[in-house]
Amino acid sequence: MEITLEKIDLLRKRADVTYNEAKEALQKNEGDVVEALAYLEEQNKIKQENKLEVNTSSLWKKLKKLYIKASPIRLRITSKDNNTLLNVGVPLAILITIITMPLAVALFFLALVTNCRIKFIKDNGQEYGINNSLNSIASKTSDLAGKVAQEVKSAWETKKPD
Repeated sequence: MEITLEKIDLLRKRADVTYNEAKEALQKNEGDVVEALAYLEEQNKIKQENKLEVNTSSLWKKLKKLYIKASPIRLRITSKDNNTLLNVGVPLAILITIITMPLAVALFFLALVTNCRIKFIKDNGQEYGINNSLNSIASKTSDLAGKVAQEVKSAWETKKPD
């Protein structure tokens, strides 16, 4: 069989070899690509198919780094009279949110509507700057909920049969 550049390129894609090594493997196996691959496999020159392992490993490292960075941060939800309703680490809060997404979103909005305060706090008690934005959102949401409740109440009273 003939040895072509296409066959050499094919071998190089499948095996961890140079052009010369691919050419030599083809020459020893009379241009047969399958036989050349078997020959290179015997010499442990075939690339291992562990791309998933590499990606998983990389993902695991990123998740570990994120966990370490987020561990000292606490999520605290307090009522309007400053009673603590929830005080958990951010990694646990993220895990619960992922597992119970619709419920977590509903509870988040319920907390905002009932004028609860949501804060992110460091281990040393220092608050993060995002807390100001969360307080602003909570105030606006609570005000809006109050206005909607008042309008519904007044609409109900005007349409209520005597």
